[in-house]
Amino acid sequence: MQEDLASKKCVPCEGGVSPLDDSGINEMLQRVTGWNVETTTKDNKSSRSLTKSFRFGDFREAMAFLREVEEIAESEGHHPDFCVHYSVVDFRIWTHAIGGLHENDFILAAKIDGILSDTK
Repeated sequence: MQEDLASKKCVPCEGGVSPLDDSGINEMLQRVTGWNVETTTKDNKSSRSLTKSFRFGDFREAMAFLREVEEIAESEGHHPDFCVHYSVVDFRIWTHAIGGLHENDFILAAKIDGILSDTK
């Protein structure tokens, strides 16, 4: 049985490992809900990241959510990129050190999702 990603801890990644391949990404995507993989190209180099948008009732709700994300990101030592559009928060997660996706990215995604499931 697979361990729940949200119960795992991010491990420091300072490079020297390969990003997940298509098979690994597809397996991990099955373990998170609503996250998408996007490919970006910069300087003729492609990298993949996880993306997801969260919608809230207003700006205050969005910011309260981000305060919880901040706590998780700090405790995990893994920090997502995000953008706030009043009541919408867009996330992009990837492992900068390897220029692609690592299990840590999916762990963080699962923990972010857990914030909302914990409040319902």
